[in-house]
Amino acid sequence: MAGAAGLDIPAAWAAGGAAGVEIEHLTVRFGSRTVLDDLSLTIARGELLTVLGRSGCGKTTLLRFIAGFIEADGLTGTLTVAGRDLTHVPPHRRNLGLLFQSYALFPHLSVFENVAFGLRARRIASKEIARRVADALKLVQLGDAGHVMPAQLSGGMQQRVALARALVIEPDVLLLDEPLSALDANLRASVRSELKALHERLPNLTIVCVTHDQDDALVLSDRTLLMRDGRIAQLGTPQALYDTPNDAYVARYLGPANLLPPHVAFPLGDPRHVERDRLACLRPESLRIVPLGEGPLHGTIASVEWYGPVLSVSVTLDAWPAEPVLVTAQRGVGMAPERGARVSLRYEADDVVLVQP
Repeated sequence: MAGAAGLDIPAAWAAGGAAGVEIEHLTVRFGSRTVLDDLSLTIARGELLTVLGRSGCGKTTLLRFIAGFIEADGLTGTLTVAGRDLTHVPPHRRNLGLLFQSYALFPHLSVFENVAFGLRARRIASKEIARRVADALKLVQLGDAGHVMPAQLSGGMQQRVALARALVIEPDVLLLDEPLSALDANLRASVRSELKALHERLPNLTIVCVTHDQDDALVLSDRTLLMRDGRIAQLGTPQALYDTPNDAYVARYLGPANLLPPHVAFPLGDPRHVERDRLACLRPESLRIVPLGEGPLHGTIASVEWYGPVLSVSVTLDAWPAEPVLVTAQRGVGMAPERGARVSLRYEADDVVLVQP
């Protein structure tokens, strides 16, 4: 089927039908250690889900379970992909595209042969291989690189070759395991944008991307699954996790968060002022530094750090000196913060979210 930019996009990615991933009651134990604990998850057709969390939280184990690579002495649960029960199907019969942290390109094979490798293993006809490899390379913007050897390519280009190799088999689901972690910061941002553009060109390809980087989740995701200790800490759109986190862990993982006792954040008369079981979450960009007395919170500027267009300002509050409050200030907007200055902080009541500790 003809797709974006004249590419031959597989019908499986361009039309409706059964797809996506469904996991029910997945538990993975290695000896006495429980890595995943009764996890159930549905990923819609065409969705790009990022799985986020600290090392050891179970995110890579989840991806390896979908891929079929888990051998554990305690493994229960079911897996359905594209309407097929794959719980006991071996990895090579699952029709999944895989892109791992190390690109694992064959150094002695050209770009074309690297991408064609999986098709040759499936005994696809040579003419069909040539067509599909050409389409896959065009899709990742390497249409003229088929004759090049991997050593002649930059890290970002090698990553695109590995991505083409994962896509060329026309997988039901594309699995990405820390695909950007080997790249430097500038290249990482560029390739992240390319992955987002790729998903827009293949809107019905289901993608599961494991990462520890919050920016990957915020930029790429349709939804983000944040894991903690083998369980789902929160699942939702990146904006929902950022703006309305369930608890302090989620709030802090998705970015800087000021967590204050409610009696500090809310004035007398506000029913939330007397809340005892939750914390008030305020993002640094929701706070504005104003002259002393012109805001509800008062304190002293402890430090000012410059980050190009923005300043990160730390303020020690009179009402809560235990932990400084972070404020993100735009350079040249409002009063210029100086260390040691007495100031007040202003914010809107709607910017405060109550979260579990």
